[in-house]
Amino acid sequence: MMDWTDRHCRFFLRLLSRNVRLYTEMVTTGAILHGKAERLLAFDPAEHPIALQLGGSNPADLAACAKVGERFGYDEINLNVGCPSDRVQEGKFGACLMAEPDLVAACVRAMRESVYVPVTVKTRIGIDDKDSYEELVHFIGTVAGAGCDTFVIHARKAWLQGLSPKENRTKPPLRYDVVAGLKADFPALKFVLNGGITSLEQAEGHLKSFDGVMMGRAAYENPYLLAQVDTRIFGETGEIPSRAGILEAFKPYVEAELKRGHRLHSMTRHILGLFQGVRGGRIWRRYLSENATQPNAGIEVLDAALRAAEGVATADTLQREEK
Repeated sequence: MMDWTDRHCRFFLRLLSRNVRLYTEMVTTGAILHGKAERLLAFDPAEHPIALQLGGSNPADLAACAKVGERFGYDEINLNVGCPSDRVQEGKFGACLMAEPDLVAACVRAMRESVYVPVTVKTRIGIDDKDSYEELVHFIGTVAGAGCDTFVIHARKAWLQGLSPKENRTKPPLRYDVVAGLKADFPALKFVLNGGITSLEQAEGHLKSFDGVMMGRAAYENPYLLAQVDTRIFGETGEIPSRAGILEAFKPYVEAELKRGHRLHSMTRHILGLFQGVRGGRIWRRYLSENATQPNAGIEVLDAALRAAEGVATADTLQREEK
């Protein structure tokens, strides 16, 4: 989710659900230690509960960055051992670390000794030809021994050579059964299932077997599906927020960020999918794409986009009633 789940995106998603745990995009240790931590890590208090996802392989650097993340107020520090991109491999972090369980354990141990918040690991079920169940069990057991009790498992192996990151999200077959095996073999650990989950119906089914589910691109591309999470998954009562109501709640944040010098497009690019799958969705996306990128675009663009989308939906309803 690099360049996707930034603070603007997360604030918007929090308006749809009070309870889902939000994750940052992966932030490298080098960026935090040698860059501007405030710009990279600052977030709105409304985003809680929120996890900081780190990329790195040096135990001391990861420990230092975990401590910084805890100081900023993150509820969880997550180590990415699942990203297969070439750039990530060159930095010796991400999925390639599955080949070095002792190093991952050292990283987890260093972070655990530096912070009080939970330290978790996001990983795959294997890489390249190192994809036997025995190797996966060895990896999980080794890392768990260093103090990690929660694993987010993308239920696909990763091919580090020959497939692009996009292909690695779709071509290797999903193996939910492998993650189920881990849950059975490590009953004291928590396993969060990731990969191929695109609806709340699927999520509800998987929650019967796993401790949690993670939804990435499905929630980003169709964020309104999160509007039912609090009632269907967390058992809360109350009305499900409307799309227009969510947009209205987002506007004060947008206005404040515009005053701080952020461009409208940096926020509206995350809400293009708000009307996904309903009448007016196409005009909503087109209007924002064409107008929010203008140099002086302001909050009025959101109002106009909503009127355009609702106008299409209303016209369609009237046509059906006339027929």
